[in-house]
Amino acid sequence: MTASRDTPVVLLHGVGLDRSMWQSTTARLAQRGRDAVALDLPGHGAQPPLTSKTSLRELAEDVLARMPEGESHLVGFSLGALIAQHIARYFPERIASLTSVSSVCQRTPEESASVLERLETARCDIQASTERSIHRWYPQGTTVSAEEIAETRRILEANDPDSFLYAYEVFATGDQELADELQRIHAPALAITGELDPGSTPEMTRRLAAAIPGCRASIVPDARHMLPLEATDTFVAELNTLFDAANSDDATTDNLDKELR
Repeated sequence: MTASRDTPVVLLHGVGLDRSMWQSTTARLAQRGRDAVALDLPGHGAQPPLTSKTSLRELAEDVLARMPEGESHLVGFSLGALIAQHIARYFPERIASLTSVSSVCQRTPEESASVLERLETARCDIQASTERSIHRWYPQGTTVSAEEIAETRRILEANDPDSFLYAYEVFATGDQELADELQRIHAPALAITGELDPGSTPEMTRRLAAAIPGCRASIVPDARHMLPLEATDTFVAELNTLFDAANSDDATTDNLDKELR
């Protein structure tokens, strides 16, 4: 690895959202002099809608083709986290560090049944699915502003319904594809979620940290699924800690290589 202060940060959003969810994160990273780029996932935002069933591999390869050349600190949220994990597993030369935000991992049968039930709701009534997501992510008493909640609803409602369902199906099943591969990820890694996240639970984050060698788990108190919006300062502080550690590890390795030569 050759991570440095100039290594870019790549941010991947979750299913049904778009790159705009990262605005507060990129602004705070810029305060530390870090160059961050937020990408729309295939079928989301400015990308063309998905027109047929897809796979985690296909989504990852599409994202990889649009990432900056060389290594990046890769940060994925929810579905974006599964895509980031796939890239870290199969394209390790492109990864300086891996951060999985509000990520599912090795769902139990009960957890799989729950997400498949939500997928079926979306197939039958996309508007009900949107309202259900808003309620889960932003319950009464949330610290997220009314303007940000309205923007999330607007983005969800703007999705092409078929494209959304194709992406959601990957989200609902992708963790099973990765279950036996996580142990082969060797990038510096962080798994982080909110203490009150009902879907990407703290237990899932602990599973993920246990599965990826050397991965650190962080559970943010009082936060739910939309962690980057609810607890931006805490979240970015955790990112900077990981990035600095990855840079330090590379410097140590480079020095050792010089000594051996």
